[in-house]
Amino acid sequence: MIRQLETMQPDKRQHIQTLMQLGEGRDVFPETQRDVIRRSWQRCLEEYQLDPSRPRPVRVLTQQALRDHQESADELLHVARAGVERLYSQIAQHGYALILTDQRGIAVDFRGQRDQLSELRRAGLYLGSDWNERYAGTSAAGTCLHDGAAVTCHQREHFDATHIDLTCTAAPITDPQGRVIAALDISALKSPRPQESQTFALSLVTLHARMIEDAYFLHRYRDCLILRFDTAREFVHLNGRGLFAIQEDGKVVAANHEGRRLIDAHLARWPPWTVSTLPAVTQLFDGELNELLNIPHASRDQIRAFRLRADDAIVFVTLIEPRGYPVRALPTVSHQDDPVPELDQLAGDDPSMHRLLKLARRMRHASVSILIRGETGTGKEVLARALHDSGPRAKAPFVAVNCAAIPESLIESELFGYLPGAFTGGRPKGMRGLIQQADGGTLFLDEIGDMPLPLQSRLLRVLAEREVSPLGAETPIKVDIRVITATHRDVTELIASGQFREDLYYRLNGAELLLPALRERADRHYLIRKLHAELQAERDQTLHLRADAISALLSHHWPGNIRQLRNAIAFAMATAEGDEITLHDLPEVCQTHTGSTRGTASPLTAASPFASGASPNPASPAPASAGADAGTDADASELLELLRHTDWNVSQVARQLGVSRPTIYRRMRRHGLVAPNHQPLAS
Repeated sequence: MIRQLETMQPDKRQHIQTLMQLGEGRDVFPETQRDVIRRSWQRCLEEYQLDPSRPRPVRVLTQQALRDHQESADELLHVARAGVERLYSQIAQHGYALILTDQRGIAVDFRGQRDQLSELRRAGLYLGSDWNERYAGTSAAGTCLHDGAAVTCHQREHFDATHIDLTCTAAPITDPQGRVIAALDISALKSPRPQESQTFALSLVTLHARMIEDAYFLHRYRDCLILRFDTAREFVHLNGRGLFAIQEDGKVVAANHEGRRLIDAHLARWPPWTVSTLPAVTQLFDGELNELLNIPHASRDQIRAFRLRADDAIVFVTLIEPRGYPVRALPTVSHQDDPVPELDQLAGDDPSMHRLLKLARRMRHASVSILIRGETGTGKEVLARALHDSGPRAKAPFVAVNCAAIPESLIESELFGYLPGAFTGGRPKGMRGLIQQADGGTLFLDEIGDMPLPLQSRLLRVLAEREVSPLGAETPIKVDIRVITATHRDVTELIASGQFREDLYYRLNGAELLLPALRERADRHYLIRKLHAELQAERDQTLHLRADAISALLSHHWPGNIRQLRNAIAFAMATAEGDEITLHDLPEVCQTHTGSTRGTASPLTAASPFASGASPNPASPAPASAGADAGTDADASELLELLRHTDWNVSQVARQLGVSRPTIYRRMRRHGLVAPNHQPLAS
């Protein structure tokens, strides 16, 4: 054995000596050794009793034995073919071969370059080769099958010295019950020494393994109803990551990898009383069964947003019905779910708004006071008017009062009115107060948190007695009003600090409606289209909203909410030239991507195959900012040259470039270009 070691290459000899020392109980693991490789080496030495000093020849099955394995995996091979071909087309030019093993580690499918076939066969990267960890030792395919997790086994991380020139990366493929049934592996005969060079390979293999899993899932449950969901609306139909096979009663039959992760997250938050079957979809998604089953008939894109009960994140869901599935009659809905146009037009399929409007439908006929809470610009007055217009007081007055806009010295007379001669400077005939003007209808008090304390006492009496006493009057006047209030402030904090009466708060808060911020809503696309259509009708304009403008509007943070969004679209319509609105027609603040937030992250985002942010080409990452800076410099140079050529005539430059004057001014500000006659004098 010593003579055999002496004739080996130095790197293989050193590798074997390290493993032999481990077998003797000495802790000589390299400092950089990863835990997954350490555990596998220990299994090879202790459980499998593999002798590192005797490298094992590649084991290849006979043709008959290989056919038996392929027949057992026939259904998977049929489904996986497209994914295997797609993955190989992306890696072949980089010198990688591909094998697909069954659950026992036998390569039942293979792709490799013709000019490398002899080398690949000798290395075991070929049909029929056995990569089971018990025989081949630590390897990507064998260790992946044992651990059920994606892994890279890079060069000297292999147990057997025969394989230490290889770099291999594999990801498991599981069946709908979560059992590992195959491993997808890409391997190269040569590669750079650092293990980090394979980071992108790991992401790529994991992605394609998930694609094959999902194709297998859809094939196995092609006769079932399937719910497909994703955190991005645009990807649901194309490649939605979560899949549930369900029965008509909502019972979950099976789930893919992301579906099982969601179930685990749900059970971690809502553990079952007893160990039972999988939870129903109505336990996972915050919605009713008929809402899920009617998705194909409820919206134009056959997608609907739902909130997850596991973490309150929003996902977008579609329903795939099996071929030949009978068209179901829509279930009869109760009166509270009847269409209410005044309320229905306020939202698309946002779950928070859906829940709010469901409550609003019930409250529109009630006489209780309503408190609407929400950030500035979320549409509190719009909701209040919709409640009025859809209720029994629709034909009576709707009187809106902004408590923060009326001076404190005038708010009492504005609200309660006054008789002739009640005070100096008043109208000779006196004035009916806003409360009296709302008689029979609705009084909307916006920014109620800013109402002065003395007036709060008088308002409390109006609500309690249903009568108002104008200034200078001796007898009160009966009024029949419904009061709706709104505020962007936390009233409980105002009460704690003594700025708001607690008894008035409970009078006003017969029901509370909480409007979500625009950045938290899943129906932003609907709102953009709706506001755009409304503004076109108001201005008698027809302007197409181009995709780049829509993308910018969707990604903006919108601290001013719907009011700011409406203003941005109005600005673009006023400055656009031609028949479409582009990105450059929007206010400058909307042209910089700020991202959008939706609260907590969904379980779907926790383990994205690209979460590490690896470069697509680890060997030669390109600086991301270089291209952008170069484009900005070129744009500035071109604009400066045109401005100088036209003697800084902005209108003429705009005509030459085919854009509006505001666009030129925005570009000048962006590049710091100032006309000579506007530059500050030197000191």
